Amino acid sequence: MEFTFDLNTIWFILIGVLLSGYAILDGFDLGVGAIYLFIKGDTNRRLALNSIGPVWDGNEVWLVTGGGALFAAFPHVYATVFSGFYTAFMLLIFMLIFRAVAIEFRSKQPMLWWRKFWDSAFSIASILIAFLMGVALGNIVAGIPLGPDKEFIGTFWDLISPYTLMVGVTTVALFMMHGSIYLTMKTENELHETVRGWINNAIIFFVIMYTTVTMATLIYYPNMTKHFVDNPFLFGVAILNMLAIANIPREIHHNRDFLAFLSSGATIISLMILFAIGIFPNLVLSNPNPEYSLNLYNAASSQKTLGIMLTIAIIGIPFVLAYTFAIYWVFRGKVKIDSTSY
Repeated sequence: MEFTFDLNTIWFILIGVLLSGYAILDGFDLGVGAIYLFIKGDTNRRLALNSIGPVWDGNEVWLVTGGGALFAAFPHVYATVFSGFYTAFMLLIFMLIFRAVAIEFRSKQPMLWWRKFWDSAFSIASILIAFLMGVALGNIVAGIPLGPDKEFIGTFWDLISPYTLMVGVTTVALFMMHGSIYLTMKTENELHETVRGWINNAIIFFVIMYTTVTMATLIYYPNMTKHFVDNPFLFGVAILNMLAIANIPREIHHNRDFLAFLSSGATIISLMILFAIGIFPNLVLSNPNPEYSLNLYNAASSQKTLGIMLTIAIIGIPFVLAYTFAIYWVFRGKVKIDSTSY
């Protein structure tokens, strides 16, 4: 199917922007959670929590907005994915709730066992959230069994395969890298130097997993490369992705933590673009019956609905961006422990 810049494509891009925003913003606080148990000392763990404390809940707004946009623009996709992935989504929601509770409850009591319990809950929930999101993306690439009525006809175990598990682990590795860079940017003294020493290990972990998943994709899911073969200029996105990854250790070496964080964000954006190009125009690939796949047109709302929703999005998105910018501006700088800290 040729690329046509119409309302359906615009909404495909907008949902991609919202999910990319979520991956960048909530990705770093999930990453902080993933490395959290490696941090030693109560004060250092409080500093780590306070680095994300003012922003973690606002970051999740991007996920809610993305889900709402998917429901309005592509209701068949929303219905199929949320019903087919029901068990996984319930586990994801439970982890999101449990993680929030852990952040808020952790410092309410001084007992060591209390804090250790909520520390473990926070870290495990963060890892599982990232992992489940990666598994979901892996299933979009691999395809899921759909019937002619656009309904999922498989079971929960059909969503689990070596490939989807690898994508899940790669997502965790990506967020660990992103989170360690963010934590380095927000801390100082002992914790700053400790986390800085972990960044290269996180990069190596991510690069190994990313390379493995890329090779598996090229071998087992060559459909993801079709648009790159037909339009060689799109390979430029892959080159930008590699340059963004390569620039991270360079910026860290020169103590430019913020630029390293921007490079990490650029890595996430370019990965999302590569994913979007690969699946276009499908939103949910049906495997083994590709004729039942849900795409931009057979799963979309009416043109009138898409037009009205686009007007609402044009009005609403600047407010979300303004709120996000304001929060990060107000809470800029290094983290300190005070009477209002976690």
